Amino acid sequence: MTSSPTPAESVGQGIALSSARGRWVLACAVLASGIAMLDGTVVNVALPTIGRDLDASLSTLQWVVSAYMLTLSALLLLGGALGDRLGRRRTLLVGVVWFAVASMLCGIAQDGGTLIAARALQGVGGALLTPGSLALVRATFRPDDQAKAVGAWSGLTGVAGAVGPFLGGWLIDGPGWRWIFLINVPLAAVVVAIAISHVPESRDVSAAGHRFDFLGACLGAAFLAGISYALITAAGASALAVAVPALLGLAAGVAFVLVERRAAAPMLPLGLLRSRLFGVTNVMTLCLYAAIGGILFLLPVQLQNGLGYDALEAGVATLPITLLMLLLSARAGALAQRVGPTLPLAVGPVVAAAGVLLMWRIGPGASYATDVLPAVAVLGLGMSTFVAPLTATVLASVESERAGLASGVNNTAARIAQLLVVAALPLAVGLSDDAYRDPGAVDTAFHRASAVCAGLFLLAALAAALFVRPRVFDRSEGEAPACAPQCRTHVALSAPPLEPGTGSAEGAGGGSTKAAGDG
Repeated sequence: MTSSPTPAESVGQGIALSSARGRWVLACAVLASGIAMLDGTVVNVALPTIGRDLDASLSTLQWVVSAYMLTLSALLLLGGALGDRLGRRRTLLVGVVWFAVASMLCGIAQDGGTLIAARALQGVGGALLTPGSLALVRATFRPDDQAKAVGAWSGLTGVAGAVGPFLGGWLIDGPGWRWIFLINVPLAAVVVAIAISHVPESRDVSAAGHRFDFLGACLGAAFLAGISYALITAAGASALAVAVPALLGLAAGVAFVLVERRAAAPMLPLGLLRSRLFGVTNVMTLCLYAAIGGILFLLPVQLQNGLGYDALEAGVATLPITLLMLLLSARAGALAQRVGPTLPLAVGPVVAAAGVLLMWRIGPGASYATDVLPAVAVLGLGMSTFVAPLTATVLASVESERAGLASGVNNTAARIAQLLVVAALPLAVGLSDDAYRDPGAVDTAFHRASAVCAGLFLLAALAAALFVRPRVFDRSEGEAPACAPQCRTHVALSAPPLEPGTGSAEGAGGGSTKAAGDG
């Protein structure tokens, strides 16, 4: 039974962050987002162990990552819209339960095909869960407390992200890799219990007449699936076996554009792309997160199969990235507000590229203190410099009422970039299905991948220097609220922060603050 709100905590007025019920709502949102973040932190670290246990090929391991990213990327914007329309608590609950059931299927999978299918189902739950936790915070707390609540959610989720490498590595080396999925089940049960007992329902009353763009979501998923399948199978398949899914994927992509252009309520309003700055920042996002996704996909393989690290050591090896983002991302965002976004968006990727190039020193016989640590620290410093300014620039590139949608599109672009780079990078650097078990082949491929990822970082830096103006945050009517991202503390490595919207039902989970209480 849902607890009855006091007059000061009524859903219409919003709940006070300092109240007992407010703390329960915040705990629910942090735990929900932490579940998804844990998987994003540790699955890559578990891939070598999964490969040995299931005797899986590299293409199977690619699909273990890509299947989740595929459904998550295709449905993320739709998931936010469902929460606005059907109720944020209800959507969050469905997402958490769905994610938990899919996680259990992942944990008991006995072969690669079953694990891939379960990961695809897990991505569907993630598409409801990822925007839902922040939307719940944004819609539940009273206006005076919303900025504090979002900041607290962001910071506490960051702490959870820092714990992930320790917990995940310990689970993989101890009880086994299956427990990185099975642990989601009891965590989800806690979220469900808190949500039912303490979290009020809310929805965007203005979204009642909006339609859902299911066709757009399906076509987007078909496009990503076709291209990913062609890239992953290209090394060992016939030309026809590669060309057919590639052409089908491209056809779905063309159909997606046509549908979105004519849809009454498109998942991706193409009018957003009329803003050159919005287009440039999303191209930068594709480059930046492709580079991040590529290096963090192969680094755990290099550390474990090439250098002999166990899973805990490989997970903790990248912890400096998370810690630096936890400590510095808010400061970088504040700096960008003072000096403009051009400098951090140009310098940050160059620093990250330097960190990736330092990874050429990571090879057989490398020392963690002198070879691995400096590389990941410099990479983390670069990422800390550009993540918050990138989000602020995306939000400043559109009207403030479309900030939630712009943030959702940008977040989706980052996940698509990681989906495609995981599919394409092993092919590009010559790492075949069986060679990922060979330390020499892994070492060669990893160093080639470092060069490719450094090039992507530098391409983003060049785009910032050429096309992002120093005073982009200036508005004739004053600084727009969208210019200052509320998720200042951000440690997720898979995508930029998913910022709350400022009153539009289009927001991808940011949504409107208009709430209709029925809980």
